Amino acid sequence: QVQVVESGGGLVQAGGSLRLSCAASGRTFGMYAMGWFRQTPGLAREFVAAINWSGGSTYYADDVKGRFTISRDNAKKTVYLQMNSLKPEDAAVYYCAVDRTVYRVAVSPDVSEYGYWGPGTQVTVSS
Repeated sequence: QVQVVESGGGLVQAGGSLRLSCAASGRTFGMYAMGWFRQTPGLAREFVAAINWSGGSTYYADDVKGRFTISRDNAKKTVYLQMNSLKPEDAAVYYCAVDRTVYRVAVSPDVSEYGYWGPGTQVTVSS
């Protein structure tokens, strides 16, 4: 079992950058793909980015492609989300999640494929 906690959220001006971190506990971190999702009040949680267990495969939502970068350090049991050129519409609570499937080859954007979630970190972007 893996537990995760996000950090790095905050207030930033449009065009600015933030780096989110997701620290995991548990010996099996390196066996699972990891995903970042976000949610604004009244809306469903939406996929942002995912990375497979080795870090060799990544996948992004269209509206963050080219601006956000997901990476992982299995030795540190941490996943990162570098967010550049932030827009007001990127404001949300960002969640880190652990894939349900061990050693999944192709990462999934489907929220139901993720079984363990962190409490989230708030990102606010001022215009």
